[in-house]
Amino acid sequence: MSIDLVSDNLWERIAPLLPERPPRRHRHPGRLPVPDRVALAGIVYVLRKGVAWCDVPVQVVGCSGVTAWRRLRDWTEAGVWPRLHEALLAELRATGLLDMDDAAIDGSHIRALKRGAHVGPSPVDRGRPGSKHHVIVDHHGTPLAVSLTGGNRHDITQLIPLLDAIPRIRGVRGRPRNRPKRLFADRGYDYDKYRHLLRKRGIRPLIARRGVAHGSGLGRTRWVVERTFAWLHQFKRLRVRYEQRADLHQGLLELACSIICLRRLRTSF
Repeated sequence: MSIDLVSDNLWERIAPLLPERPPRRHRHPGRLPVPDRVALAGIVYVLRKGVAWCDVPVQVVGCSGVTAWRRLRDWTEAGVWPRLHEALLAELRATGLLDMDDAAIDGSHIRALKRGAHVGPSPVDRGRPGSKHHVIVDHHGTPLAVSLTGGNRHDITQLIPLLDAIPRIRGVRGRPRNRPKRLFADRGYDYDKYRHLLRKRGIRPLIARRGVAHGSGLGRTRWVVERTFAWLHQFKRLRVRYEQRADLHQGLLELACSIICLRRLRTSF
């Protein structure tokens, strides 16, 4: 089952990024550590199924949920997930599957069942505690960057941070690329100040105007970001925020983005 959860394609890309394990003691070495691939299978199991860490079936996955959580904590603190995402984006660009001329940005509310950083009263859920996923995608819906904020944060607050979070994507000869030419967004981003900031960065803003009747035509291009949210929320652990630590939920978000990129990359195999 662990092999089914962590394919060879995923393991080959993530194994070189994992931090080295400290050497074992010669005297009283204790039990052998769980292999990293098995622990990664436990993380992916929780990400896909949405079960609690204590409910991970050891007979199916090969390790306990506590072990998987500890590896998630260690690898998140080591910065494994952003580097994995960046490497997969570079592969997509090398195979011509990444189109950064057009990009789209949006945010999505989720419930938060525990307190912690980046939790706030959600304006769309009767003020209950919630968080927000913010994502910027390319023309095909491939996630370029993702962030987590409180449920009461406005989408516009993440426009510039998400643009800055796009890594310098290599994959072809020449200068790495980290800026789209055009950015599509809904009425929540309708602020002239940010249009000016986008133009200063060489990005053409295509943002719907507030107070204007629907039918601007931007939806023909912007719909891909809504599909990306559907892809992300197919991972049941991301539909509701259970992690109290924001960095761990962010790590699961970035892992899900990497799996989506890997699915796109399989079309070139």
